[in-house]
Amino acid sequence: MELKGIHHVSAITAKAGKNYDFYTKVLGMRLIKKTVNQDDTSVYHLFYGDEKGNAGTELTFFEIPMAGRNHDGANSISEISLRVKNDEALNYWKNRFEEMNVVHEEPSERFGRLSLAFKDNEGQRLLLVSDETNTGVSAGVPWDKSPVPNKYGITGLGPVRLTVRTKELTEEVITELLGFRKKGEYPSFQPGQPDIVVYETGEGGTGAELHIEERKDLAPERLGRGGVHHVAFRVHDEEELKKWIEKVQNAQFPNSGFVDRFYFKSLYFRELNGILFELATDGPGFATDEDLEHLGESLALPPFLESKRQEIEARLKPLDTKLT
Repeated sequence: MELKGIHHVSAITAKAGKNYDFYTKVLGMRLIKKTVNQDDTSVYHLFYGDEKGNAGTELTFFEIPMAGRNHDGANSISEISLRVKNDEALNYWKNRFEEMNVVHEEPSERFGRLSLAFKDNEGQRLLLVSDETNTGVSAGVPWDKSPVPNKYGITGLGPVRLTVRTKELTEEVITELLGFRKKGEYPSFQPGQPDIVVYETGEGGTGAELHIEERKDLAPERLGRGGVHHVAFRVHDEEELKKWIEKVQNAQFPNSGFVDRFYFKSLYFRELNGILFELATDGPGFATDEDLEHLGESLALPPFLESKRQEIEARLKPLDTKLT
């Protein structure tokens, strides 16, 4: 049993329409599923990814229309990164961000890789990371209908940064329970703070890393729009997921047990600093209920919600995602 890498990251938006515009028209990602939050069907759950929404490429958003802004702090998922093919791509993105008035920093090196930090229109903290020197988990394939040229396109999720008050607690969970291994460390962005420690799983590389930042000086985060709800790790299949469920339960972590999300199967639990983790299977995937050519164009509902479609659609604000 070994986790294969990052499966997806789920964040919070207050405006699904503006979120859709940013992630498809600015970042050029594909909307691979327009569905609802299965725990609150009155709001959208949007999934973006590569051409097929392969595991490891999925960035998802729960719409919470009345959400206040995120109050950044500790015990949080504090940065999502997105992979691009090489250093040249970051020059393209820097110019694109300047042309489109996207808040961004200058390219800089992090853990030996060229990176470019930026924010979406709700203040979500994001990072483009170059795979120029990367080895490890394979990247996805950019969508050929993206407004971004294929050679510069986003190829999947990169390292996820966790900011915690007590690093040892998170390290205990990810190493002793989940099997991550320490890969190295690099200086903090804040003077006088401890180095950020890098852990990896599976084949390693940008698609399989957690970066742990300890910040005892920060109050806990208050989650809102522009914040991150949870990070999910890849499990090969349902049979292996059931073994993970047994392992998490034997370690006496309160957990969700087996959850069928239709597009994948899951387990949820919180690590010792309170960050929500999910273990999710690679399949069956997002083309199970829609034609691959038309993913994300209409509202998709899993079979257990289909009987309530009329009621659900009546409560949702229309969101036009059909391709022209």
